Amino acid sequence: MIKQFFRKKKPDASVSVDMNKQRRYEALVRAWHRDLYRYAYWLCHDPHIAEDLVQETCLRAWRSLDSLQDDKAAKSWLITILRRENARRFERKQLDLVNIDDYAIADTKHQGAEMDVEQQILHKQIMKLTPEYREPLVLQVMAGFSGDEIAEILDLNRNTVMTRLFRARNQLKEQIEKQSERRGQQNGRS
Repeated sequence: MIKQFFRKKKPDASVSVDMNKQRRYEALVRAWHRDLYRYAYWLCHDPHIAEDLVQETCLRAWRSLDSLQDDKAAKSWLITILRRENARRFERKQLDLVNIDDYAIADTKHQGAEMDVEQQILHKQIMKLTPEYREPLVLQVMAGFSGDEIAEILDLNRNTVMTRLFRARNQLKEQIEKQSERRGQQNGRS
Protein backbone atom coordinates (compact mmCIF):
# COMPACT_ATOMS: atom_id res chain seq x y z
CA MET A 1 0.00 0.00 0.00
CA ILE A 2 2.76 2.47 0.90
CA LYS A 3 4.62 1.62 -2.31
CA GLN A 4 1.52 2.47 -4.34
CA PHE A 5 1.16 5.83 -2.59
CA PHE A 6 4.73 6.93 -3.39
CA ARG A 7 4.99 5.52 -6.86
CA LYS A 8 5.34 7.84 -9.81
CA LYS A 9 1.89 8.96 -10.93
CA LYS A 10 0.80 10.13 -14.30
CA PRO A 11 -0.14 13.80 -14.35
CA ASP A 12 -3.85 14.45 -14.54
CA ALA A 13 -4.63 15.72 -18.06
CA SER A 14 -7.31 18.19 -16.93
CA VAL A 15 -4.94 19.87 -14.47
CA SER A 16 -2.35 20.20 -17.22
CA VAL A 17 -4.89 21.75 -19.59
CA ASP A 18 -6.05 24.21 -16.92
CA MET A 19 -2.44 25.23 -16.21
CA ASN A 20 -1.81 25.81 -19.91
CA LYS A 21 -5.00 27.83 -20.18
CA GLN A 22 -4.00 29.94 -17.18
CA ARG A 23 -0.50 30.57 -18.56
CA ARG A 24 -1.92 31.50 -21.95
CA TYR A 25 -4.46 33.84 -20.34
CA GLU A 26 -1.85 35.52 -18.14
CA ALA A 27 0.43 36.04 -21.14
CA LEU A 28 -2.41 37.64 -23.10
CA VAL A 29 -3.37 39.93 -20.22
CA ARG A 30 0.25 40.97 -19.65
CA ALA A 31 0.73 41.68 -23.34
CA TRP A 32 -2.47 43.65 -23.99
CA HIS A 33 -3.67 45.08 -20.67
CA ARG A 34 -2.25 48.57 -21.27
CA ASP A 35 -3.66 48.77 -24.79
CA LEU A 36 -7.06 47.62 -23.54
CA TYR A 37 -7.05 50.25 -20.80
CA ARG A 38 -5.97 53.00 -23.21
CA TYR A 39 -8.75 52.08 -25.64
CA ALA A 40 -11.33 51.80 -22.84
CA TYR A 41 -10.33 55.22 -21.51
CA TRP A 42 -10.61 56.68 -25.02
CA LEU A 43 -14.13 55.25 -25.27
CA CYS A 44 -15.47 56.47 -21.94
CA HIS A 45 -13.10 59.27 -20.73
CA ASP A 46 -13.39 58.01 -17.16
CA PRO A 47 -10.56 56.06 -15.48
CA HIS A 48 -12.88 54.11 -13.18
CA ILE A 49 -15.23 53.03 -15.95
CA ALA A 50 -12.20 52.17 -18.12
CA GLU A 51 -10.86 49.91 -15.36
CA ASP A 52 -14.25 48.23 -15.02
CA LEU A 53 -14.45 47.70 -18.78
CA VAL A 54 -11.00 46.12 -18.86
CA GLN A 55 -11.87 43.89 -15.92
CA GLU A 56 -15.10 42.72 -17.57
CA THR A 57 -13.20 42.19 -20.82
CA CYS A 58 -10.62 40.03 -19.07
CA LEU A 59 -13.34 38.02 -17.36
CA ARG A 60 -15.12 37.35 -20.65
CA ALA A 61 -11.80 36.55 -22.31
CA TRP A 62 -11.04 33.94 -19.63
CA ARG A 63 -14.45 32.34 -20.08
CA SER A 64 -14.11 32.08 -23.84
CA LEU A 65 -10.35 31.64 -24.18
CA ASP A 66 -10.87 28.30 -25.90
CA SER A 67 -12.57 30.09 -28.79
CA LEU A 68 -9.37 32.04 -29.55
CA GLN A 69 -7.73 29.87 -32.17
CA ASP A 70 -4.77 32.08 -33.14
CA ASP A 71 -2.86 34.07 -30.54
CA LYS A 72 -1.83 36.51 -33.28
CA ALA A 73 -5.46 37.65 -33.43
CA ALA A 74 -5.62 38.13 -29.66
CA LYS A 75 -5.47 41.93 -29.69
CA SER A 76 -8.37 42.37 -32.11
CA TRP A 77 -10.29 39.64 -30.27
CA LEU A 78 -9.82 41.45 -26.94
CA ILE A 79 -10.67 44.86 -28.45
CA THR A 80 -13.87 43.38 -29.87
CA ILE A 81 -14.79 42.02 -26.45
CA LEU A 82 -14.07 45.44 -24.91
CA ARG A 83 -16.24 47.25 -27.49
CA ARG A 84 -19.10 44.86 -26.78
CA GLU A 85 -18.68 45.37 -23.04
CA ASN A 86 -18.87 49.12 -23.58
CA ALA A 87 -22.05 48.66 -25.63
CA ARG A 88 -23.53 46.49 -22.86
CA ARG A 89 -22.89 49.35 -20.47
CA PHE A 90 -25.33 51.47 -22.47
CA GLU A 91 -27.81 48.62 -22.93
CA ARG A 92 -28.18 48.48 -19.17
CA LYS A 93 -29.06 52.17 -18.98
CA GLN A 94 -32.68 52.98 -19.61
CA LEU A 95 -32.82 56.55 -20.83
CA ASP A 96 -36.06 58.43 -21.18
CA LEU A 97 -36.85 58.81 -24.84
CA VAL A 98 -38.81 61.68 -26.29
CA ASN A 99 -40.25 62.33 -29.70
CA ILE A 100 -38.19 65.13 -31.23
CA ASP A 101 -41.21 66.24 -33.23
CA ASP A 102 -42.84 67.35 -29.96
CA TYR A 103 -40.07 69.77 -29.09
CA ALA A 104 -38.85 72.88 -30.85
CA ILE A 105 -35.12 73.08 -31.43
CA ALA A 106 -33.66 76.36 -30.27
CA ASP A 107 -32.17 78.44 -33.06
CA THR A 108 -29.04 80.00 -31.60
CA LYS A 109 -28.16 81.94 -34.75
CA HIS A 110 -31.24 84.16 -34.70
CA GLN A 111 -31.66 84.38 -30.92
CA GLY A 112 -35.29 85.39 -30.66
CA ALA A 113 -35.66 86.66 -34.23
CA GLU A 114 -38.17 85.01 -36.53
CA MET A 115 -36.79 82.47 -38.95
CA ASP A 116 -36.88 83.83 -42.43
CA VAL A 117 -39.36 82.31 -44.84
CA GLU A 118 -36.83 80.11 -46.63
CA GLN A 119 -35.65 78.54 -43.38
CA GLN A 120 -39.24 77.88 -42.33
CA ILE A 121 -39.92 76.19 -45.64
CA LEU A 122 -36.74 74.12 -45.35
CA HIS A 123 -37.61 73.10 -41.79
CA LYS A 124 -41.13 72.03 -42.84
CA GLN A 125 -39.78 70.06 -45.78
CA ILE A 126 -37.23 68.26 -43.59
CA MET A 127 -39.98 67.34 -41.13
CA LYS A 128 -42.02 65.85 -44.01
CA LEU A 129 -39.29 63.31 -44.75
CA THR A 130 -39.83 59.82 -43.40
CA PRO A 131 -37.88 59.14 -40.18
CA GLU A 132 -35.46 56.77 -41.95
CA TYR A 133 -34.28 59.72 -44.10
CA ARG A 134 -34.90 62.58 -41.67
CA GLU A 135 -32.84 61.18 -38.77
CA PRO A 136 -29.51 60.80 -40.61
CA LEU A 137 -29.99 64.18 -42.30
CA VAL A 138 -30.70 65.97 -39.02
CA LEU A 139 -27.75 64.22 -37.35
CA GLN A 140 -25.45 65.33 -40.15
CA VAL A 141 -26.70 68.84 -40.84
CA MET A 142 -27.79 70.02 -37.39
CA ALA A 143 -25.55 67.97 -35.11
CA GLY A 144 -22.51 67.78 -37.38
CA PHE A 145 -21.92 64.02 -37.15
CA SER A 146 -19.92 62.17 -39.80
CA GLY A 147 -21.30 59.24 -41.76
CA ASP A 148 -19.42 56.76 -39.56
CA GLU A 149 -20.73 58.37 -36.38
CA ILE A 150 -24.29 58.37 -37.71
CA ALA A 151 -23.93 54.69 -38.63
CA GLU A 152 -22.82 53.92 -35.09
CA ILE A 153 -25.59 56.03 -33.51
CA LEU A 154 -28.34 54.48 -35.63
CA ASP A 155 -26.75 51.02 -35.58
CA LEU A 156 -26.62 50.88 -39.37
CA ASN A 157 -24.04 50.10 -41.99
CA ARG A 158 -22.09 53.18 -43.17
CA ASN A 159 -23.16 52.59 -46.79
CA THR A 160 -26.80 52.48 -45.70
CA VAL A 161 -26.38 55.82 -43.94
CA MET A 162 -24.72 57.40 -46.97
CA THR A 163 -27.49 56.11 -49.25
CA ARG A 164 -30.17 57.50 -46.93
CA LEU A 165 -28.41 60.86 -46.77
CA PHE A 166 -28.21 60.97 -50.58
CA ARG A 167 -31.91 60.07 -50.94
CA ALA A 168 -32.93 62.52 -48.21
CA ARG A 169 -31.15 65.37 -49.99
CA ASN A 170 -32.73 64.41 -53.31
CA GLN A 171 -36.21 64.20 -51.79
CA LEU A 172 -35.66 67.54 -50.08
CA LYS A 173 -34.49 69.10 -53.34
CA GLU A 174 -37.57 67.77 -55.18
CA GLN A 175 -39.92 69.05 -52.47
CA ILE A 176 -38.36 72.51 -52.50
CA GLU A 177 -38.47 72.67 -56.31
CA LYS A 178 -42.17 71.73 -56.27
CA GLN A 179 -42.79 74.36 -53.59
CA SER A 180 -41.01 77.00 -55.71
CA GLU A 181 -43.03 76.03 -58.79
CA ARG A 182 -46.28 76.34 -56.83
CA ARG A 183 -45.29 79.76 -55.50
CA GLY A 184 -44.35 80.83 -59.03
CA GLN A 185 -47.73 79.70 -60.38
CA GLN A 186 -49.55 81.46 -57.55
CA ASN A 187 -47.73 84.68 -58.40
CA GLY A 188 -48.93 84.50 -62.03
CA ARG A 189 -45.80 82.94 -63.45
CA SER A 190 -45.65 79.69 -65.27
